[in-house]
Order: sequence, then structure tokens, then C-alpha cells
Amino acid sequence: MRKHSVVTKGILTSALGLMTLFSSQLLAKEDLPKASMKSNSQISYNQLPGEANDIAGMFQEGQFYGRLRSNNFYFWWDGQDTVNNDIHFISGMGGSIAYKSATLSGFDFSGALYYSYAFLREKEDFLSGWKAGKDAVSRLDLVKTGDKSMSVLGQAYLRYSFAESEIIAGRQLVETFYTKSNDTKMIPNTFDGLVFKSSDIPETGITLAYLTKQKLRDHTQNHSLLMYGDCNSTHCSDPSDLTEQATAIWTQNDDSAMHRGLTYTALKAAGVATDAPLITGDFRNTSIENLQVDASFYVVPELLSQAMGELNYTFDLGALSITPGIRYIKQFDNGAGAIGGASYKGGVSSTNPNGYKDPDSLDAQMVAARLVARFSDYKINLAYTYILDEADLVTPWRGFPTAGYTRSMARYNWRANTKSYRLEVVRSTSSIGLYNDLFVQASILYQDEDAQKRSGIDFDSLYYYLGLMQNISFLDNAQWRYRLGYQDYRDPEASGINNIDTRFEINYFF
Repeated sequence: MRKHSVVTKGILTSALGLMTLFSSQLLAKEDLPKASMKSNSQISYNQLPGEANDIAGMFQEGQFYGRLRSNNFYFWWDGQDTVNNDIHFISGMGGSIAYKSATLSGFDFSGALYYSYAFLREKEDFLSGWKAGKDAVSRLDLVKTGDKSMSVLGQAYLRYSFAESEIIAGRQLVETFYTKSNDTKMIPNTFDGLVFKSSDIPETGITLAYLTKQKLRDHTQNHSLLMYGDCNSTHCSDPSDLTEQATAIWTQNDDSAMHRGLTYTALKAAGVATDAPLITGDFRNTSIENLQVDASFYVVPELLSQAMGELNYTFDLGALSITPGIRYIKQFDNGAGAIGGASYKGGVSSTNPNGYKDPDSLDAQMVAARLVARFSDYKINLAYTYILDEADLVTPWRGFPTAGYTRSMARYNWRANTKSYRLEVVRSTSSIGLYNDLFVQASILYQDEDAQKRSGIDFDSLYYYLGLMQNISFLDNAQWRYRLGYQDYRDPEASGINNIDTRFEINYFF
């Protein structure tokens, strides 16, 4: 009975998304909404405050930006159990209110409050078995106090702008190669720190960031950037209690891509700081015609660092353009491998190598290639990535190393000796998040996993994805978004964990 009831909810959720499939609205350029959401979930602020003459004017001439949001998540397993593979439906309701001040002598400030309330059935949905919908609620707060809501100060920063540069200090959304707001749930991923951006050098963009704390999307408190919580970090009254172990993990960086071997206890034993900062930066240059050069890096002192280089060259053939691209990533082990092991799943060491050639090293590499064709309102992207057979890549700040190549919804494909192939088709893109015509993103991804490094559900698989997005014709400043992913494992022994991930979202901006 329960299974049919939940499946019915998933079908109804899907139907809601398809009801407005063909709706459209023509928005005049001079009548743009104050804010809108792009397909990558970043908010585009289309109307911004101007200059003020005094401090009072900074407040009086600032602008508020409101957002009402509904996000619904249905996850279905081919075969289920009540612990790890529980079929479930979770709905989040909430929104945000942001304020941006006017600018005075180069200074301005911003703040944003976020709220989410989750509708779920606790008796049927096991906390550790939740998938995408878990971010609609703080599992830590739910277990400790029964609170199904989250209220957080997501942004609070001061900015100083000069020439073509700016310095931003405080809690903020940080969009770099390695860090993203990734606002696909109810509350974005935010960081505390200092960010410098500049385009003063002709045809060159630079972003540098020194970040001290992170707040993941399902957390109400900020936490360390590269430390996995355990009972020693939270002083569990009973370390053997599974619930206390889980809540200890949820107090720190428990992102799905977090290195689980870099625990509080392991870092302390190695004499390494448990609250090390993240230093990261992006560089982009377009001074050579048709060539875009990108480079990025991150450093977590005494633990890890990475460097990324990418080249994309566009052949303009009139109505058609073809852009081949290549990306290379090198990960440098600065001590983390000996502490946590070569696998970000943890549990790998010299005595338990689990298929890793050097289980105590996090030195790693990735190579990637793609071919992107654009014509009319369409884009076709054929891409390949290969993580060399060394160690896993570690990037738990919602920036994905395979993004733009073989990254599909919720697919982590940067474990050692993993090869991925993806074909993607996109229609009706928008740089400011206004989709008068139906936005369509469809892809097929094949992941070739290393069976020796298998952990849980890491089998070879095909992943089918469909994403739709559009402005709603009968409701000004509103957008709907529907996403559907189906995981088809190729190994017969994994057929019971084939799954469907369905998400339907409505946003209203005011």
C-alpha cells in the first residue's frame, strides 16, 4: 500500500511539471523582473541599486529582492530497504529575502535571509536513506529538536569596488571552479571569507578567495571546509550509538563528495588543523581570438591542493560553431593521503588497499576532452573524462571537476580509474535566466567504474537525464523547473538499485 501511495505522489509531481510544458510569455527588455534564476540555479539580479550621496541614501535607495520557492523530491528504487534504499517523497516550501544597498564612495553591502520548511513522513523515511530531498531540512536539527524548518542568514557582506575590481568580505555566495552556491534545493551553499575579483587587465578575469568557513545547504550553522565530523568533535555521550554517530557527522562537512577519512580524530592525531582555510582562484583570458584559456587552483594548507588548466577554441562557421575543449587537473597530496587514504570514501590504507596502487597517497590526475557544436538555438556537447588510476579527486565544495564535460545531475564520477562518456543536447539557453521558450537539457551518460574500488553502488551504469525550465505565462516573474534522472546499472547484481530521481520546482520572484 505504501509503495503505491508514494509512487502516486511521484507521478503527480511529474504531472505538475508537465502541465505547464507549453506555456510561454513574451517579456519586453525594458520590463525585466528584478531577479530570475538561470538553469545552473544562480540568481540573476536584473535591476540593481545605483549611487547614493550619503549613508542614509545607501539604505533608502537600496532594493529588496523576494523569492517564494517550492521544491519537491521523489526518489524511487527498483528494490528498496528501509535503511539505505528507501523510496521517499520530500517537499520543501520557503523562500528568501535579500537586500542590496546603494553604493557610496565604492562601498555597498548586502544580506539575505533564507527559510525552508520540509513536509515529510518521519516514520517511513529513514534519515540516512534520504537522497536529494534531504537538503530541504536540517537532519541534525530534526533529530535533536524535531524542527523541520531552517532559518539562516545566508549572506552578509561588505563590498568595495574600484576601477574594474572589487573586494567582498563576509558571508557570501562564491562562484568559482571549485566552489559553487549550487542552489538546487532550498538554501544555497555559502562561505565566510574574503573574495577579490578583477577584470582590470584587458580580456582577463581574475577571482581569488580566502575562505574560512562553509555552510552546506542542509545546515543551519557554518562548519569546517575539509573536516569530517565524528564523536570526538561533538563529544557523543555514547560513541557506539548510531544516531549519535550520524549527528556528529552532520555537524561538519558531510557533503556527498567529502573525504570521509579526514575526520576530526584523524586530523588531530596527525597534528593538523581541523579548521584549515580554503584558498582558491580562477583565471580566464580571451586575448587570442576564438581561444578561451582557463586556469584554477585550490589549496588547503597541510592537506591538499589542486590545479586545473583548460583550453577551448571556437571555429566560427557562420550559422554553426564548433568548439573543441580539453581540461587537465592535477591533485597534489600535501599530507591528507597519509591521514585519510587515497579514496574519498575513507577506509583505505596500506593494510586495506581496496584496489588503489598507493592507498596512502592522494596524488591524482584527470584528463578530459569535449566537442561542442552550436547552431540556431541548440547546443550539442560530446565529452569524455578519465580519472587516472591513482587516487580520487577531492572537491567537496559543490564545484564539480567534470562539470561541463560528463557531470550530470547528482553524478559523482571522479573516483580513481573511472571513465565517463556523455552526450548532451541543450535548447533555449539564457544568460539572465528568462526562458520564454521551453528550456530543454537532455543527456546520456555512461560511467565505467573500477570494480576493485567498488563501494556500495559504484557499478558501471547508464544515466539518462531530462531537464525542463520555463517562465510561467499566467504568473509574472515566476518560473517552473522539472528534472528527471534514471540510473540504469549494467551489472546484473546491481539491478535492485536502479533508481529514478524526480524533482519539480516553482520560483516566484518579487
